[in-house]
Amino acid sequence: MAHGFTGRVPGLDVTTEREAALERLAVHHEVVRERLGLAGKAYAIGQQVHGREVAIVDAATPFPVPAVDGLITADPGVCLGVYVADCCAVYLVEPERRVIGLLHSGRKGSELGITTAAITRMRDDLGCDPAKMIVQLSPCIRPPHFEIDFAALIAAQARAAGVHQVFDDRVCTATRLDRYYSYRAERGKTGRMLALLALTA
Repeated sequence: MAHGFTGRVPGLDVTTEREAALERLAVHHEVVRERLGLAGKAYAIGQQVHGREVAIVDAATPFPVPAVDGLITADPGVCLGVYVADCCAVYLVEPERRVIGLLHSGRKGSELGITTAAITRMRDDLGCDPAKMIVQLSPCIRPPHFEIDFAALIAAQARAAGVHQVFDDRVCTATRLDRYYSYRAERGKTGRMLALLALTA
């Protein structure tokens, strides 16, 4: 597997709206994909609407996928991507079946159970065994800088779905503005981190 999580780009002005910030970050994100050896793969992203819908995709899927916050693939020709700035990027890997997933899960998506939905799709549609899956949570906002600990909710949902290997570095984006963007701490005018996940040969 190849995976990555970008941080704040020093000196880049991203005190603007989401789309403008992503345009300014695009070249930096492209460099990261190249460094990870992922530039030749189909770049798979979803619309990210703070919901619980997930899509199973391959290199022929048109991107971005409308109305989804999670993507799953068994295609090594695909690089999954999720943008976050306080929300959690949830990495899912089933190494034996060689199936991966990447989710955008903030407060709404976590409360709606997107992690449960994704694990269920991987199990039912692609034959994955949750007991063999690995789940990793990215840096995200946490109490006392946010009202609820949705990272704990994500981890609990993964374990309830049968995942034994759940990892969380417990880094809060709002307390590390030197390294990460925070939508809450920066009042909505900020950049986005990019989570990446892909199968390799």
